[in-house]
Amino acid sequence: MCRLGVVTWEDRLPRGRTVSEESEVREGLDRLRDVMEQSVPLVRHLGIEVVEVGDGRGVARLPDDPALGNHVGTQHAGSLFTVAETASGAAMIGAFSVVGVAGSAVALVRSATIRYSRPARGVITATAVLDEGARAAVGSLVAEPKADFVVEVVMHDDSGDEVACLSVDWAVRKRTPRA
Repeated sequence: MCRLGVVTWEDRLPRGRTVSEESEVREGLDRLRDVMEQSVPLVRHLGIEVVEVGDGRGVARLPDDPALGNHVGTQHAGSLFTVAETASGAAMIGAFSVVGVAGSAVALVRSATIRYSRPARGVITATAVLDEGARAAVGSLVAEPKADFVVEVVMHDDSGDEVACLSVDWAVRKRTPRA
């Protein structure tokens, strides 16, 4: 089991936002999902599908493809890492979009730790949800030039069994306008 606490996800309308404004946000998040799939060559190469980009929530799916396997016929460790890191980035970018810093923030992974709990077979779904500390760090980017935070990701196979978890330490910096 991953050492993640219980994180709940509520898909609710933020205070003061109208239904039409919320629809615009959702359309923007859908566009971000498409951009993520196309802008990272390795994600495209592995056939990873970004299933969901939301406000602090990202879900990515690794296909069941023998070309992505290892020498024992299970999903390759590198493929598992990549689908989890992609879900982590989707959660973060979704949160950036909601607070209005998506176009001005540059994020890089400082470190990551992965733990494999059982052989991963079939389609793998990676789910990342920003905890309260990560959400606060993202929110601070409105006024601050940088934020550092960790995003936890859990991976499951088609039967719902946990196969691995990844902890990603992100370093985010706001771009400075050039003179």
